Amino acid sequence: MLIADKYIQYVKEKTLKEPEKSWDKILLGFRMNRLRTRFLPHRGLAKGYQRLEDMMMAHVADSLSHPDRYVWGNIFAPCEIIGSFGLNTLSIEALACYLSGYHLEDFFIDFSQSIGIAPTLCSYHKAFVGAVESGVVPHPSYAVTTSLSCDGNLNTFRFLQKKNYVPFTLLDIPYKDDEASLDYLAGQLEELVTEMENHLGLKFNMEHLQNALRVENETRRELKRFYELLQTHYYPGEIIHQLYLMMGTHLLMGTQKFLDLVRFMNHDIEGMPEFTGKRILWVHLLPFYQESLKEYFDESEKYQVMATDIVMDYTGDLDAEHPFRALAQKLIENVFNGSYDHKAQTLGRLADRLHPDAVIHFCHWGCKQVSGGSVLLKEEMQRRNIPMLILDGDGIDKRNSHDGQIKTRLEAFLEMMG
Repeated sequence: MLIADKYIQYVKEKTLKEPEKSWDKILLGFRMNRLRTRFLPHRGLAKGYQRLEDMMMAHVADSLSHPDRYVWGNIFAPCEIIGSFGLNTLSIEALACYLSGYHLEDFFIDFSQSIGIAPTLCSYHKAFVGAVESGVVPHPSYAVTTSLSCDGNLNTFRFLQKKNYVPFTLLDIPYKDDEASLDYLAGQLEELVTEMENHLGLKFNMEHLQNALRVENETRRELKRFYELLQTHYYPGEIIHQLYLMMGTHLLMGTQKFLDLVRFMNHDIEGMPEFTGKRILWVHLLPFYQESLKEYFDESEKYQVMATDIVMDYTGDLDAEHPFRALAQKLIENVFNGSYDHKAQTLGRLADRLHPDAVIHFCHWGCKQVSGGSVLLKEEMQRRNIPMLILDGDGIDKRNSHDGQIKTRLEAFLEMMG
């Protein structure tokens, strides 16, 4: 790890001096880390989590190595459609997290604000814009975003289109779950296919999309089984593996390799010992860098983050015979769509199924909806006699999180749980 730390410091220094010449060094680091996860995995972690980390490192490294083979998206962009063009989806939020591994998020955030980006914009978006505008990250030929669930999506992608000439499609997700809304969004998804064919000169494969939805349905069933097993089994991981799971369920959903991984995790967890500690349902983003959270949750036999709302944001089946309508339904019924009252009720039903001992709601700085709606969720959990802790901080910008305060509140909450 000493070698890795030295390389991270080397890349950071080079990027600060000449950002436009640092991309090859950053990409080399991603490739090296991919080899590390494959050949020198963390032995204390469950094998399924080791393979998950390797898969997500490979996805990012392989995508970034071929800018003509990936599309920028937000985390809710329909990866199933993008994959049916033979392309990868690379979310701007995930890429911002990976770049923070070089401790460059503050440089990118400050750079974006220096060129006029509002300080109140989500720090994930500011980090990504700064990485592109500083000349570090090359841009692909196309982008796809949705109005779900962040107000910053449209502004970020519109800015990138204006400054870097990256055409994008915005999918406007209706709040209402009715036939007219399904028809409206399904029509947008069909138009997305036409626009991508025209811009990229690639042919869309309908058969690939339909098969992806069948694989996705099976993957979701396997994930539900995994979370059922997590209620009773110890499966050692780190909080960052919940981030990797989120990436898998949004960037690789519908692929055979991700289905195979989840099946392996189910097989692996069945042989693990009983878990007798406290099970946590995590809501919203995970500040994977936070030392206090890592201290209490990484490989812990006392406290286990058993699920997150963003991994379980949709739990239904998809009709592969009507793929555009099915994907429209997936987006409209997403836990992050609509009012926060809808989210609170949906997470209440999820808690009924998973039986967590407690809920932790992380309010990411700049995300206004979660800060305003967290009380609604707390009331929903109180009706179920499930204790809930609300933490304030920043998912990526360490300067907006106070580890001492988080540690104090977390320790008090865990002590109260017994």
